[in-house]
Amino acid sequence: MDFLGEFEATLDPKGRFLLPVGFKKQLPEEEQHRFVINRGFEKCLSLYPVKNWEPLFAKIKGLNDFDPKAREFRRYFLNGATYVEPDSAGRLLLPANLKAHADLQKDIVLVAAGDKIEIWDSNKYKQFFDSFSPEAFSQLAKDVMVGDNDN
Repeated sequence: MDFLGEFEATLDPKGRFLLPVGFKKQLPEEEQHRFVINRGFEKCLSLYPVKNWEPLFAKIKGLNDFDPKAREFRRYFLNGATYVEPDSAGRLLLPANLKAHADLQKDIVLVAAGDKIEIWDSNKYKQFFDSFSPEAFSQLAKDVMVGDNDN
């Protein structure tokens, strides 16, 4: 299950938000009731439907315990990972430690990121893109999609 789109939302004073309709429409009914949220690689959060989280979690659990880098990665990646379910009004509650990690204020942006949804503070998300030139994006696209050896 993959996502497309970018939607704005608002956190209430308790740190709850409604999953935008644009994303709810992309989720099968049975996948709208339980998610896993954790830290993203940047100053954002990652929201996974449980169906998408389970294979990733299995892969992380299978990392070699004798490899110090694997242990370090597992600890950091799973730090704060939490199951969340919508309340009776359909709102998802952000755990306080994760909300603080991403420095989320009132206005947030939910962004499709393949099999997950990233949750960004709206100002930080805008700054991220404002600091990235079209030329830098073009070079990044070449590096990622073509590779350095494939001119």
